[in-house]
Amino acid sequence: MSQKKADELRQHVRESYARVAEASNSGDCCGEASSCCGVSDDAAINTLISTRLGYSAQDLATVPEGADMGLGCGNPRAIASLKPGEVVVDLGSGGGFDCFLASAEVGETGKVIGVDMTPAMVSKARANAEKGGFNNVEFRLGEIEHLPVADNTADVIISNCVINLSPDKPQVFREAFRILRPGGRLAISDVVASTELPEEMRNDPVLHAGCISGAPLLADLHAMLDDAGFSDIRITPKDESREFIRDWAPGRGVEDYVLSAHIAAVKRVGR
Repeated sequence: MSQKKADELRQHVRESYARVAEASNSGDCCGEASSCCGVSDDAAINTLISTRLGYSAQDLATVPEGADMGLGCGNPRAIASLKPGEVVVDLGSGGGFDCFLASAEVGETGKVIGVDMTPAMVSKARANAEKGGFNNVEFRLGEIEHLPVADNTADVIISNCVINLSPDKPQVFREAFRILRPGGRLAISDVVASTELPEEMRNDPVLHAGCISGAPLLADLHAMLDDAGFSDIRITPKDESREFIRDWAPGRGVEDYVLSAHIAAVKRVGR
């Protein structure tokens, strides 16, 4: 992909999620409410979407109002096994939902860093953190291909339906490897392609911002992780996710090509 095309895709994604953040702040709806990048003006709908993604009612009750926008394609904490005192970095942290849930698990001795490239999302997340009194959480503006995090900082990296949006996924995984401590781990929920997408889907910017066009093939994703230096790679597709992915682009048949998956890996020691 040319640098110009990559920049165009990145800017389209940034603008799409800025609209989501602004709509959420004003209590409006934006895009397809059931989409990974749509938000409803009805909190009950966002709650229904989040529980369908694997979050519990208790999870939703412990975050500040407005942090849960019904975004994502799964619950990365389900495979993260977070421990007290750990440092967690969330790639594409949005309004801070997963960061706030991780905060409780790592406790006062731990730390959570959220990174997002959309200024409106970072502002929203910081306001949510202040409102909820989350003193062990901070949010940084930056691209996941160039993380504003020092080497060997994180014990765990989480991410929810964001890496598929990147036009340079191998660079994302190289950066993830860089900031993880030796033996550190990935716990990611993202969209993967079970078969090659038709060209018209791959080239549709709306489907790209909707977490569909950028989904990597399973074999390609495994190769990217291996090349970046990860071991113990486990990619677990969730067939049941086709049901809610169908709602992301009604009538387009996208559920025949992509599905959500849990992605886990460990930073190879000595690499």
